[in-house]
Amino acid sequence: MSSSRREVVITGMGLVTPLGAGVEQNWEGVESLKTGISSYPRDGYPAFLQYLGRVREFEADKDIPPKLFGQVKFLNRGSLLGLAAAREALKQAGAEMGDIPPFRRALYIASGDMTKVGYDFMYPAVKDGSHGKWREMDFEKLNTSCLGKVDPFFLLESILNNLFSFLSAFSEFMGPNTCLASHSPCGGNALELASRSIGLGQADVALAVGCGSWLTDIPLYEMQGLGVLSQCRNGQYSYRPFDKKRDGFILGEGGAALFLEAAERAAQRKAAVLGRIRGFGNSEEFSTDLTLSVPLKVSAMSMRQAVEEAGCDPADLSFVSPHGSGSKKGDASELRSIIEVFGEGEGSVPICGLKSYTGHLAAASDIAEVILGVKALRHHLVPATLNFQESEDEFRHLRISGSHQRAEKDCFLSVSYGIGGQSSCIMVQGP
Repeated sequence: MSSSRREVVITGMGLVTPLGAGVEQNWEGVESLKTGISSYPRDGYPAFLQYLGRVREFEADKDIPPKLFGQVKFLNRGSLLGLAAAREALKQAGAEMGDIPPFRRALYIASGDMTKVGYDFMYPAVKDGSHGKWREMDFEKLNTSCLGKVDPFFLLESILNNLFSFLSAFSEFMGPNTCLASHSPCGGNALELASRSIGLGQADVALAVGCGSWLTDIPLYEMQGLGVLSQCRNGQYSYRPFDKKRDGFILGEGGAALFLEAAERAAQRKAAVLGRIRGFGNSEEFSTDLTLSVPLKVSAMSMRQAVEEAGCDPADLSFVSPHGSGSKKGDASELRSIIEVFGEGEGSVPICGLKSYTGHLAAASDIAEVILGVKALRHHLVPATLNFQESEDEFRHLRISGSHQRAEKDCFLSVSYGIGGQSSCIMVQGP
């Protein structure tokens, strides 16, 4: 039974990913089995680090009020992607909020951005100061070069809550709020907090935003060191969740946003309801060896919680969209979790991995996949798991397909997990 007092509905969505700018462009990419992952050759980089999910064109700062335009320069790339998504969600909702005091508007942001991690912005000045020899430093030359070649706002751009501060001022969302920066599930956590704030009567509308960019050198280096990246032996088609030949994920960037409101308010203003929030689940599973290794069934507990809160039967599900990192242990752990909760065989629930369309979008992935799931329900479609060909024998009877399937029911479950066994689940129903 849900602890929420009011039903929460989705009336606005915004999405910017390597597939395109806007929800419709992204959905068209999924429908046509297109990937936004592409090759970006760079000298000195291993071949597999030259395949990325990069956003090519987007517009975030159009028509910003003059009094706020000066603050846009403090937003790093991930924040700008989140801003573009938030603006699309607000526009689609068409919500005139003059009747809602700012303190009744909730704002929750998940920021997994690493754009300014590291000191690559200092490279031109350091090169000048060392005369390109890297063995000694002319500090007077370094200081002079810094004045002209280093952005003085670099420190401000690295602050994780910059988008939160800007959006709060821009849209006057000044009610319940926070900015999360954590593992992959923090996008789902932000969406849950936004939904709870409405359901528990603390707010009337809420905006949940996930944003991030993992494309700069430091995250590439760190992820490579963790051994979680695909070697990209099949180029842009190498990200293959749940496939027996999977070997990791490909990094990406993006922004995703959902505008939520109380169902009675949406009905009063005759808003188009895109989806209904039904339930959430969160858990922490430890591996038996007490390391950061993936536990045996990483998301079973959180999926049970979401299903129980939603009051949903497994037979009501059109599909489950797991995290799908493409790692050997991680994907296997997720599939074992699904078998434990939903069973297997011909009657099992369809499974689809969505990250192979865009690359791993960091904190934007959770909300992005909820948006694509909502579109899938609307089109009565279970999205294909892009690049999937064949499972291991253990999972051969599960309903995973490299082609689209027909969706027969009106709910889906979106699942996310992070290093250390943290998992988060979201149950959404069609309109």
